[in-house]
Order: sequence, then structure tokens, then C-alpha cells
Amino acid sequence: MGMDESNRQQPVNAGAESPLPLSPWGERLLARVSFLGPLVHTFQKRSIEHRVLAGFGLVFAGILVISAISYRNMTVLIRNGHQDQRSHEFIQVLAATGVAIDDAENGHRRFLVTGDESYLAAYHTLQERAPEYVGYLRELTAPHSLQRARVNELEQSITQQLREERAAIDLRHETGFESVRTMALAGVAKTALDSARRLQAQMEQDETKALAQRVIESTTTTRSSIILLITGALLLFVLLAAVYYLIRRDITARRRIADELHRRGELLEAANKELEAFSYSVSHDLRAPLRHIDGYASLLRKASSTSLDDKAKRYLQTISESATRMGQLIDDLLVFSRMGRQEMLRGTVNLNQLIASVLHDLRHDLQDRAISWTIAQLPEVTGDAAMLRQVFMNLLANAIKFTGTRPQAIIEIGSWGSSQEELVLFVRDNGVGFDMRYANKLFGVFQRLHRADEFEGTGIGLANVRRIIHRHGGKTWAEGALGEGATFYVSLPMARSLA
Repeated sequence: MGMDESNRQQPVNAGAESPLPLSPWGERLLARVSFLGPLVHTFQKRSIEHRVLAGFGLVFAGILVISAISYRNMTVLIRNGHQDQRSHEFIQVLAATGVAIDDAENGHRRFLVTGDESYLAAYHTLQERAPEYVGYLRELTAPHSLQRARVNELEQSITQQLREERAAIDLRHETGFESVRTMALAGVAKTALDSARRLQAQMEQDETKALAQRVIESTTTTRSSIILLITGALLLFVLLAAVYYLIRRDITARRRIADELHRRGELLEAANKELEAFSYSVSHDLRAPLRHIDGYASLLRKASSTSLDDKAKRYLQTISESATRMGQLIDDLLVFSRMGRQEMLRGTVNLNQLIASVLHDLRHDLQDRAISWTIAQLPEVTGDAAMLRQVFMNLLANAIKFTGTRPQAIIEIGSWGSSQEELVLFVRDNGVGFDMRYANKLFGVFQRLHRADEFEGTGIGLANVRRIIHRHGGKTWAEGALGEGATFYVSLPMARSLA
């Protein structure tokens, strides 16, 4: 066909994957997508809650931005609307002022020619209405603006016109027509009239120009608002669609996790049943050998009381005391174990009655003790009465025990409200106290800050306190110093009114 071989179309190799050339717009889009790739990957690694929250956060931020811009645009439209109304009123008053000036000038000339007083009606009208016109024009202009300055000049021109026309009227009355013939033909106060008309034209021209500019600005603002709302609606729709997609995508994973949790719950329930069986075994099978050890040690001490020396008797006494201590330790561990699984019976708890009941149960420990009690009036709280009784039983028993070395023990029970929803209770004593460096060990299992030969105990009581208070949704902490006493704090939810 007369074409050069190099210009002939080469056959396409179907097996090759030759990349198609991209347009400049396509290259820019690909660059942006490549830039967003790490961000999208990071976003996908977040949990569904974070992604949904981020999606709705973007939607909310978009709504705020659109609302802010729309509010600004609406403010501009409203402001322009008010200014347009003022401009129209300004032009109308300006036109009425110009008509009044011209009518006054025409009527004045007719009066000078004919001497007919009826032609001075327009002059008198301008004389009466001029302050009103000028005042209205002044109200419709901004202070220190060019238009305000022109209004002041216009006022001076009108005043000058009226003054010169008044002089011509008086001259006509005194000397007749011949003396004012030239004035009647040429016109009186020509300079003032020309100045007033020039100012009127300038003000009307500038106000019309400003009005046109505001119309253009309002039109542009309205168009941009419409485009913004459409664009914002599309973006919000895309964001909501993306959030829906993310939620939909994770439904299967959620169901799978729920099934796994259900299966593990069944395993946990089985483990709890095994733990219950173990607790039963501990409470029965381990106590029997301890009773045997304690019993046979007592029998041996009685049977061989005459043949055993003091050292052997002390050994047997140590065996009996250790068996008793081991039994108490087993009982405390069982209570601690059951406390985490025991069902809570929530209700309104009267702390004053509860404290009185605890002190009644501890009356045997108070015998032969000099204790000064300070018990504040306590409000009602929400919780399990039996569990809270165990809390104060442990705290007060500790306060009584650790003030045993004081000739005059001082124990205070009080409260203070940290908020309208929460109450902080405290038990303060002047006992041996503790080193604040080890305060984090106080509420642990088997954690003791004093030797067993100084103060008896198993180290389970405060652990029980923390577990019970945590189950109530509260907190526990303590403050103290060696030899200066200690204060134990617990926070509990306030009782809600049924009204």
C-alpha cells in the first residue's frame, strides 16, 4: 500500500503481558494509591471497634467541616442580604432626596418669576424633610466610610442651597421681580446644586457597584455551598459504605470468635466443676490427717506427760499448733477460692448496722483491751451484704490485732465521697504500721509484712478484701508508716435512690 515496513502494525503476541501506557492522570492516581497503601494496611490491622470508630469519626469530622463551611457561607449570604436591603433603601432615599432637591429648585425659580407663594411648597418640604433624609442616609452607611463622608457633604450642599434660596426669596419680597430676574433665569445656588447632584450620582454609582459585587459573591457562595453539600454527601456516603463493609466483613470473624468463646466457656465450666471437687477434697481429705496429727500429738503428750522432758513437750506443742495453723490456712484458702465464684446478691447495705454487727462478733477480741473508737455516720452503699461484712470483719480484725502492742489503741472508721456515684471508706489505726515501699504486697495471697511470731495470721484476709471490693467495681489501697499506724481504703458504689 506504499507504507514503510517500519510503520506497519506489528502482530500482537497473545502470550506476552506488555503493560499499557498510563495517562498522566492515571499515573497521578496510581501514585496516590501507592502512597495510601501503608495507611490502608495499618488501618486494616486495627480492631473492628477501632475501625468503626475511626470511620464514624471521619464521618463526624466531615459533618463538622461541612457544617462549619455551610455556616460560614450562610453567614455571608445573610450578611449580603442585609447589606443589599440597606443598599436598596439607601438608593431609594437618595433618589427621594434628589427629587426633593430638584422640586425645591424648580418651585423656587417659578416663585421668583411669578411671586406666587404656592410654588414655595417644595422648598418648604425640602427644608422640613432634609434633616430626616440626611439622618436616614447616615443610618444606612457605616461610620468612617466614604459614603458617610459624602452624606455629610451632601448635607452641607443642601444647607447651602436652602440658605441661598432663602436669601433670594427675601430679596424678591423686598425689591420685586426686577432685582431677581437674573437669578430666576440662571438659577440660585447653582454651585450647591451641582455639588449635591454630583454627590448623589457618586453615591448611587458606588452603592450600585457594591450591590452588584455582593450579588456576584452571593451567587458564587451559593454555588460553592451546593457543590460542597453534594461532594460532602458523596464522601459521607462512601465513608458509611466503607464502615458497613468493614462491619459486614468482620461478622464472620465475630461469629467464629463467639463460637470459640462458647467452647472455652464450656471448658471453663468443666474446670470450675473440677475445682469445686478439688475444694471438697481439700476441705475433707486434708483436714482428717491434720486432725489425726493434732489428736495423736495431744494423746502422746497426755500419755507420756511424766516421762517427757520440757523440750519434748515443746516439740509436741509445736506440732499441735502447726496442725491447727495448717487447718486455719486451709479454711482461709477455701474461703478465698469460693469468694471468686460465689454469686453476688446486690442490694442496699446499711453500713452502720453492718459495722455494729461486726464489732459484736469481735467482742471476745476486745476483752481486756483499751480501745478508743471513732465511728462516723456512714451512708448506704450498693453491694452484697455478706461479702461486705467479710471485708470489714478482716479490716477491723487487722486493726485490733496490729494495735495489740499499744497501751491505748485508737481505731477510726469514716468515709468521704470522691464523687456522687462512689464512696470511699477507711479504717485507720495507730498500730505498728508498715513500710510504704511494700504497700503493693499487702493485698496479695500469703503476703505478710510482719513475722508470724509477732502477729498471727495466714496472709489471706486482705487478699479476700481486694477480691470482694474488685467484684463490687471498687478499689483498695493503703497508707501507713512504721510505728505510726495504717489506713486502709476501699471504694464502693453509692446506693441509688428508687425515686
